[in-house]
Parts: sequence; structure tokens; C-alpha cells
Amino acid sequence: MTARTGAGPLRRLVVLRHAKSAWPEGVADHDRPLGPRGRRDAPEAGRALAASDLLPDLALCSTAVRARQTWELASAQWGTPPPVRLDPELYGADVPELLAAVHETPPQVVTLLLVGHNPGLEELVLTLAGDSLDDALDDVRVKFPTSAIAVLAWHGTSWRSLEPGTALLTSLMVPRGKLR
Repeated sequence: MTARTGAGPLRRLVVLRHAKSAWPEGVADHDRPLGPRGRRDAPEAGRALAASDLLPDLALCSTAVRARQTWELASAQWGTPPPVRLDPELYGADVPELLAAVHETPPQVVTLLLVGHNPGLEELVLTLAGDSLDDALDDVRVKFPTSAIAVLAWHGTSWRSLEPGTALLTSLMVPRGKLR
């Protein structure tokens, strides 16, 4: 199956799993910050998005500390970051909840960035992608690691037109920062 073509512009959903987190003792899961590797990888993810011409018009981000820090470090790599909506519903969200949030995106947004968590993000990518370029879909089935970026594309008049199997997974990247 390939991405459905139809009326409307080519839209892109860019899915970014938060960077590697720390596991400090006594800290609630929602409040866990990025670890050292995550603080290196998140800016690299931002640079990878810029280099791939994937800067979003809008970002939806989980309110979990590690997701917010990923967003802040990634978007700091761009000249002017787009608006961001921090959404508590994205923390621990499953596919129907994630898709509901995406469906609420205003129609003027052409590229949307979704920053959140597994297993929901991985399952969302697998649900929405009817096909992929290269082996990207098979790679997601194996693992969607921290800092992974999946790019889904499809034609639609609104974000509500994004349904299971209607998108093409055009890219999968796992940017990693260098140790200093």
C-alpha cells in the first residue's frame, strides 16, 4: 500500500521521541530530566531537522520534563522556533489519543512536530504508515530509539484526513551527539 494521494497539500507529521532520560532516585516518571546523552542528542536532532528541511509550523509536546527539554534543546538550533503546545494528554498517550491530538491541528499547518514517548509514538508511526521508502518501516518495527525522528507524508485538506495506513514513511533518522 502507498500513501493515499488526493486533494490538499503534501502534509508532514514529524515524530520525535524524546532524547535519553536520566533515572534519578525518588523522581516521578513525569519529572525525569534528560541524561547526559540526551542533552547531547537533543540538539543534534534539532540540527538534523534543520538540515533535512523539516522545520515545523507547529510543535505538540508532552509536558513530561524529558520531552520538554528535548523540544527546548532541539528548537534552540533553529533561527526562530515555531509555536509549541504543551499537552499533558501526550504523556503516556496511546495511538487513538495521539491521533486525536494530531487531528486538532489547524489546517494552515503543513508540517507538524510531535514530541513524546514510546510505546505510543512507535505504534503511531506503524499505524499511520501504509508504506515506506527504503527499509524505514522495517527499521521502526525493530526499534524506535530515543531521539528517533520519523517523517510521515500524505496529501490532505486537513489533519483529520490522516488515518491508519494513509501515510508514507519517508524518513527515519536517529541523530546522535558526539562525546566531548
